Amino acid sequence: MESITAPKRTKAFVVRLYPNAAQQERINCTLGCARFVYNHFLARRIETYKATGKGMGYAETDKHLTLLKKAEGTEWLAEVDKFALQQSLRDLERAYQNFFRTVKQSGKKVGFPNFKKKRTGEAYRTQFTNNNIEVGEGRLKLPKLGWVKTKGQPDITGRILNVTVRRIHETHDEASVLCEVEIPYLPAAPRYAAGVDVGIKDFAIVTDGQEFKHHANPTYYRSSLTQLRKAQKTLSRRKKGSARYGKAKTKLARIHKHIANKRQDFLHKPRVSSQANASCRAFISGLKWEKVRSAQHISD
Repeated sequence: MESITAPKRTKAFVVRLYPNAAQQERINCTLGCARFVYNHFLARRIETYKATGKGMGYAETDKHLTLLKKAEGTEWLAEVDKFALQQSLRDLERAYQNFFRTVKQSGKKVGFPNFKKKRTGEAYRTQFTNNNIEVGEGRLKLPKLGWVKTKGQPDITGRILNVTVRRIHETHDEASVLCEVEIPYLPAAPRYAAGVDVGIKDFAIVTDGQEFKHHANPTYYRSSLTQLRKAQKTLSRRKKGSARYGKAKTKLARIHKHIANKRQDFLHKPRVSSQANASCRAFISGLKWEKVRSAQHISD
């Protein structure tokens, strides 16, 4: 009997980074350089098109990036991860391709690439080459950073493709490790079935044909409104750009992150799926998600 090769797919493993002072400074520099490269070549592509009527592609911008690293005044670009800068050029190229596709499909000139600002949620991506990225026990090796302490998913498996380092807020950085993993084959399905009705007031109603189990919506956002109002009011009273403004902004971001973590934890726990897992076939009701989004305030 011939062996069947298991199918493969990409899977992201998210871990929180705990860099030291030098690594934190290098992450900040890399984020700033990636943003600078994106904005610099966006302005250059706009100027080139206005002057010649022709645009610049990724290959041409990549050649100019090499010269920009050697130019006087911008030689500091060579101090950070080169893959992060090249990825900024790829992101710019993808933004242009999305814009061209929108114009071709709708005929409207919308979605033109915008200049990036220094903000929360910035990220840079680095590629796996020559074992420059490694995963250890409670740590992650990244280019130009070395080994960084981590907490999160300990079971990172598969072939590493790339890593995205993202700034959640001022004191919180995360890394998303994208890997190529094999999909295990599932055992043969029994004849039983379960139905799952995804709703708004109730998160889900699960039935095996004999009894119904209602799983309440936890409404994490509503339960945190008092904290959010207080933090938002404090932020609005601070002078923008001051140290106290930065502290208030970080505190507000932490509350939002905490709400997001609770939602993700609720979805990942087998509360709703435990009854459906007893049977192999699960039938989920279909909803028009446009109407669900308009009624989001009911469940949130």
